Amino acid sequence: MRSALPVLLIAAAIIGCNSNKSQAPVVAAPVQGQAAAPTAAPSTGLSVSGKLLERIAATPYSYLRIQTAQGEIWAAVPETKVEKGAEVTVTGAMIMRDFESKTLKRTFAEIYFGTLAGSGPAAAPASDPHASASQPAAVEVGKVEKASGADARTVAEVWAQKGSLKGKTVTVRGKVVKYNAGIMGKNWLHLQDGSGDAKAGTNDITVTSNDGAAKGDTVTVTGVVRTDKDFGSGYSYAVLVEDAKLVKK
Repeated sequence: MRSALPVLLIAAAIIGCNSNKSQAPVVAAPVQGQAAAPTAAPSTGLSVSGKLLERIAATPYSYLRIQTAQGEIWAAVPETKVEKGAEVTVTGAMIMRDFESKTLKRTFAEIYFGTLAGSGPAAAPASDPHASASQPAAVEVGKVEKASGADARTVAEVWAQKGSLKGKTVTVRGKVVKYNAGIMGKNWLHLQDGSGDAKAGTNDITVTSNDGAAKGDTVTVTGVVRTDKDFGSGYSYAVLVEDAKLVKK
C-alpha cells in the first residue's frame, strides 16, 4: 500500500509494507477516485505556487485550481479549508497525466499531487497508499495455506527469491491486511500469510491489481514481481507484485 507520500498519486495514494521508507509507495490519490492508468512525469518533488481560483472538496482530499505565472493548473492535496483568492503553494508535488477521478466524474489532463505549504507535515493518507487512518485495526492472519501450482510462493519465499523472480509471474495466497482503491489507477493491497519475519518486513507483500478486495479477505493473487520500484520522493519498494489477477478464496 506507513509513510507519507508528498504526492497523492493517486496520488492519497496513492498503506505497513515491509519497511517504512523502502516499502511505502508513493503518492496518494483520492481513495474514492480511481484513475485510468495515469502517467507520472519523471520529475518529482516539484513546488507550484499561485492564486487559488477554485477548491473542490472530495474528502479526505481537496482539488485546487491555481493560477500560476505559467497559467492555470490543478493540484490535489490533503483536505484543506483554504479560501478562494488565497496565495497557495503545493510542495513535494508529482505531476500525473490523464488522471481520471471517478469521485468527481472527470479526467484531468494534468494534475499535481502534493501537500499544501503551511498545513503541517504531509499526512500519511495524502501521500502513502499504505497508510490509512480508516484502517487502523489489525487483521488476524494466522497461517494461510500456500497456493498451488509451479508459480506458487509464500510471502517469505517471494522476498527470499526476489532476485530470481524479478519480471516473473508468481501466485501468492494470503490475507488482505491493508487495502486502498484507486491509487495510481490501481488497487493496492498488502498480503500476509503467516510466513516471513515481521521485524525484517518479509512477512508482508504489496500487490497492485485492477480487481477489488476488502481488508480481511483471503485472496489468491497472480502477478509479476518487480524489484526496487521507485516512485520518487523517497518512496520505493524492494519488492512488489504488480498487475495481479485476484481470486477470493
